[in-house]
Amino acid sequence: MPGLLRQGHFLGTKLRSLRKRNGLTLEELSARCVQREAAAAPSVSYLSMIETGKRTPSPETLALLAAVFSKEERWFLDDHAAVELAPARRERGGLEAMPLEPAFLFSHQLLQNALPELLSQTGTTGRQFAQLLIRVWQETHHNDFPDIERAAESVGLRELPLSLERLHAICKRLGLQLRWFDPGRGASQGRPLRARFEAPDTLLINRRLRSQEERLRYELAYFIGHRLLHNGDGLVSPREATWNLDAESAAGAAGARGMGTQDVLYAWRDFECSFFAGALLCPRAPFRRFLVREAHRLASCLKLGVTSAVVMRRMTAVSPYRYWHYFDAYPPGFLRAVYRGNGIPLPWGNMSLVSDPCPRWAVFRLLRAAPLPRHPTHRPISQISVMHDGKRARLYCCHSVLTRDAARALHVQSVGVDLLPALEAQGYDGDGIVASVAEACRRGGGDAAIPTSAAAALRSVAQVLSIHWIADALESPAGVICPRSGACPRTPRACGTARA
Repeated sequence: MPGLLRQGHFLGTKLRSLRKRNGLTLEELSARCVQREAAAAPSVSYLSMIETGKRTPSPETLALLAAVFSKEERWFLDDHAAVELAPARRERGGLEAMPLEPAFLFSHQLLQNALPELLSQTGTTGRQFAQLLIRVWQETHHNDFPDIERAAESVGLRELPLSLERLHAICKRLGLQLRWFDPGRGASQGRPLRARFEAPDTLLINRRLRSQEERLRYELAYFIGHRLLHNGDGLVSPREATWNLDAESAAGAAGARGMGTQDVLYAWRDFECSFFAGALLCPRAPFRRFLVREAHRLASCLKLGVTSAVVMRRMTAVSPYRYWHYFDAYPPGFLRAVYRGNGIPLPWGNMSLVSDPCPRWAVFRLLRAAPLPRHPTHRPISQISVMHDGKRARLYCCHSVLTRDAARALHVQSVGVDLLPALEAQGYDGDGIVASVAEACRRGGGDAAIPTSAAAALRSVAQVLSIHWIADALESPAGVICPRSGACPRTPRACGTARA
């Protein structure tokens, strides 16, 4: 202890900077310590006193804090005197924002007149455009909607997992009546219904969901959200079993009639109810602790009785690390759902079908895989990829799974993170590490084992973020992926060696 007292003049400042660089609150840091070694774990108040220099940690506590952040203990002491400030907030990636100048051409009235023409000429439906606006809203706010979170917590009381019996009890308390209909009835444009709401208080559910409890949980949570957020007025879309390419293509081919207020209303309410359902089934604080404990394993959805899609989407909303993306992809090439908190360029659009995507994206590799058996057993795959987005090289890690939806249609769900901010938060030369991986891939014709020093840094990041599939991805070669299908920067040799 005397040694620490004399050598730890910067210890508190370093700890606070490191904690903030990794997006952790004092409560979350304390919980991380408890998970590693409860006996030596500091309380929230004690951590605060360490950071302000009012207390010096014991050697055991310092060792525990060093382990949480994958640092050597001596890094906190005076012989490493440089205090690393939090890096400047990174701008959202993806396409550049368009300057709306000259301002008189982008007036409210002119946009009202021009948008219907634009949608009509591009075959974009009003609902699709509304969904695009909502997606940008989500990404701008990093999926942080505390008012919806609070509404879900008010009825779910942060219970995790939330049993089917509790969901039924919540429905009863809110005056919701549940009725079942046969699977063959209630189809919409060839798409079987899972559930729909009849104002003011009746929820009709496909009887088939009795044998799909994880989906039944979600449908109940979704319409509990409608009842609570919108007073059950019935202005909410029916829940269909699958996305239908033929119906979507027909709507686009017929031409869009413009975007009406109802298009925006239904799209916005679908987003609110979906977000509410995730927050009810996986409440923020307990689910965040759960993810750390489970190291973000996708199989953990079985412990909660929810679908893998719910777990993936909630990862992007509850993690203290902001740089996530999520894709839900249907063959031959259509994105049904997108979230890009890290700004990763879209592999193809969610308003159009693309037939020549970059084959190195994990979603396309899985979509090309053999058909699944009736009860799919395919394991998720993890992949580390290098991408040049026009400004700098970036390094992404994704975790993807080929599965079936409620109507047995194949699709791929993929969740991932941008590794560059995580490397910088740990004090590494992020651009240098990404450049070393990119150079190895260049020499390997598109794929290569990750260099030893880069792999060590990424293992450290995986430990701090508590994401096991980053470490799993290090066991396979990294690869170069294209930002968009129509602008491949690779050499012919690299394109020809795309992994199957």
